[in-house]
Amino acid sequence: MKIRIQRNSVRYRLSRTDIQKLSTEGYLEEVTPFGDSLFIYGVKKSADVSELTADFRNGKILLHIPEQLTDGWADNNVVGYDGEMLFGNNGSLKLLIEKDFKCLDNVTEDQSDNYENPAKTC
Repeated sequence: MKIRIQRNSVRYRLSRTDIQKLSTEGYLEEVTPFGDSLFIYGVKKSADVSELTADFRNGKILLHIPEQLTDGWADNNVVGYDGEMLFGNNGSLKLLIEKDFKCLDNVTEDQSDNYENPAKTC
């Protein structure tokens, strides 16, 4: 699982294994140590939400995804889901969770667990 944060948007990219684990176990988490502190990001399958939502507490970003969106997601053609949380006068936060595709250019990172890129031409 990867996360990208830019201004008011948070984007999660999940490998095949990540999506299968989310579907079966209902929770994913990654931890990045910063000396004595930890930056944690996770995804939780939730039956009590109807759209993507997120919260940030104690150095942890947790994205909540509606349970029904994960059913069959590992094997279907849906790339991902997006949403937006509104905060009144404080603006909004855009949320995106999507399948991680193999890059079309040469990269050194292991991409063996990523989905085939639909833009790939043979």
